[in-house]
Amino acid sequence: MALSSSLFNFYIFILVVCFIHPILCISRPQAGLFVFGDSLFDPGNNNYINTTTEYQANWRPYGESFFKYPTGRFSDGRLIPDFIAEYADLPLIPSYFEIGKQHFVHGVNFASGGAGCLVETHRGFVIDLQTQLKYFKKVVKLLKKKVGKTESKQILSNAVYIFSAGGNDYLAPLSTNSSYPEREYLKMIMGNLTSVLKGIYKEGGRKFGMLNMVPIGRLPNTIALNGNSIGKITNLVKMHNSALPNTLKQLEKQLPGFKYTLFNLFKVFSDSVDNPTKYGFKTSKTACCGAGPLRGIYSCGGKRQVKKYKLCKNVKDYLFFDSFHPSELASKQYAEVLWNGTPDVVAPYNLKSFFELST
Repeated sequence: MALSSSLFNFYIFILVVCFIHPILCISRPQAGLFVFGDSLFDPGNNNYINTTTEYQANWRPYGESFFKYPTGRFSDGRLIPDFIAEYADLPLIPSYFEIGKQHFVHGVNFASGGAGCLVETHRGFVIDLQTQLKYFKKVVKLLKKKVGKTESKQILSNAVYIFSAGGNDYLAPLSTNSSYPEREYLKMIMGNLTSVLKGIYKEGGRKFGMLNMVPIGRLPNTIALNGNSIGKITNLVKMHNSALPNTLKQLEKQLPGFKYTLFNLFKVFSDSVDNPTKYGFKTSKTACCGAGPLRGIYSCGGKRQVKKYKLCKNVKDYLFFDSFHPSELASKQYAEVLWNGTPDVVAPYNLKSFFELST
């Protein structure tokens, strides 16, 4: 009887503690997902800014494979972060401009089609990476108001922060025939990216998932319209992809608790272009939606500068949905490798183990 009484008193004590300090009595909260970058990740943020249709995708046939309506995603359906959220048992991560309608404790997506690491890239038409950081800081303040300092700190340190950024910094000069000293330009890009990563770290972020650059020289648009620049842009991409791991290693040394993983999207993307049937595609050269050679003219849906476009019959046969962007099926396959891939393509962690990692 004395043992039962002791157990009863112990359970009462636990209940009282949990009532006073509930955070002590719950398991480590589910890690959230915060998303930064460009059109590979943009869920529709550009729907809400004053820009042109060159930087938007909120009309049909965008979105039709999954959502059945255009969301602003530059795809026929879902993007890599949408699949990562699903694999992590999270709800669809809301765009920054929709957090008033939805819960944001599981994360927010700040990505903007056309954005680069540099403020100057498509300035005035997109949400550059530094502005995305400003928006993130606003969300941190909202989070503290919503759940308090202690819980918000835990949410921010457990969360994973994924980035797709830099491609537009190299593509934008092609459209204006600009030239620049390559190494200095690369240094500026890495400097801006570093500044944003440090800004998130300062707010409590600790786990960063980085994508390296896709082979821009192999996009239908680049081949169709910038064939003479393919050698130069391929060299820039390789320089970027060599510099990125060194930048991340430096941050790991400088910032206590900073952890990163790097997804070699260049390798996986290149393999899918070279071996489309291995990934279930019939073609990896021509886009499903666009105009001209390889449907490389960026006219899908007829709302941009060029109005004419052609749409394929079965998007599942195509690696590229439009002249720049992968189809939903391609994004799903890239997301699967990012989630549970082997160290030759995603290291030192895949995202599955990264989400489980304690900070």
